[in-house]
Amino acid sequence: MALIDEIRSARETIKSVVRHTPLVPLHEHFGAEAIYLKVETVQPIGSFKLRGVLAAVTAFSEEERSRGVSTVSAGNTAQALAWCARHFGISSRSLMPDTAPRTKVDAVRAYGGEPVLVPVEEVFRYLKERGWEHEPFAFVHPWTNPDVMRGHGSLGLEVLEDLPGVETIFVPVGGGGLLAGVGAAVRALDPKVRIVAVEPAGCPSLHESLEAGSPVEVRCETICDGVAVPYITEEMFPILRELTIESRLVSERDVKATIKKLALCNNLVVEGAGALSVAAAIATPLAERGKTVCLLTGGSMDTEKLASILNDPNLD
Repeated sequence: MALIDEIRSARETIKSVVRHTPLVPLHEHFGAEAIYLKVETVQPIGSFKLRGVLAAVTAFSEEERSRGVSTVSAGNTAQALAWCARHFGISSRSLMPDTAPRTKVDAVRAYGGEPVLVPVEEVFRYLKERGWEHEPFAFVHPWTNPDVMRGHGSLGLEVLEDLPGVETIFVPVGGGGLLAGVGAAVRALDPKVRIVAVEPAGCPSLHESLEAGSPVEVRCETICDGVAVPYITEEMFPILRELTIESRLVSERDVKATIKKLALCNNLVVEGAGALSVAAAIATPLAERGKTVCLLTGGSMDTEKLASILNDPNLD
């Protein structure tokens, strides 16, 4: 079966739960034309992660699911896993950094999941050393799981259906599962569309890896916790290198200013990772990007942090 057919099949698998999210024009107060927002914040858990995680958990056998499911997450994947576990009547466990936003940790618990908070170094050590292989749970890797990528690819199908003639899609990048899935779907159906990978300047793991020609590890200091992944895995790098035409970096100030403006002008609350694509798009001239879609990947943000941004006069 061709990859695009696998993505279509994944879409059918998850369509009873996952919403076909709207494309909303960016408010004219931004001063940028022909930008449309793919509003994944209206998914049941408030982020796109439900697409891939549901596809992966559904693909497990009943015996595998009966052992419970686990993942590693800064917050949104953990929320998706807890939601899916409740949907199937099984248990879920998510290894999370102890710096994860309280809003995300509380949401995992509210869905019935078990967040296990550890230092961020322990999270990435666990991933690098494949710690899940020594545990009984059915593990959903947040980036490299093929079913996760296929589920995320459904987002690309929706964009092409809802905006014929789209010329550029800006995609936030952390571990790369979203970029891989959306990129594969779009490349298969309309290879003329430009895919632009967007990262915070404070955590440029893909950007630096593309520059170096191989995966490198970077230091991460960013408000964009949802994409604060300090390295691109050996498995993901060749996939992302093949799909990515270019990458863009966005400053912390521009991320915060975009969060504020989306809230006040478009009435949309987005987290740092969700604002990346818009910040990159409005910095790109219309003649260069053409008709544009920005993926608003998630909206889980601590209220104190959001209030601080909204009340900061330096971000006007």
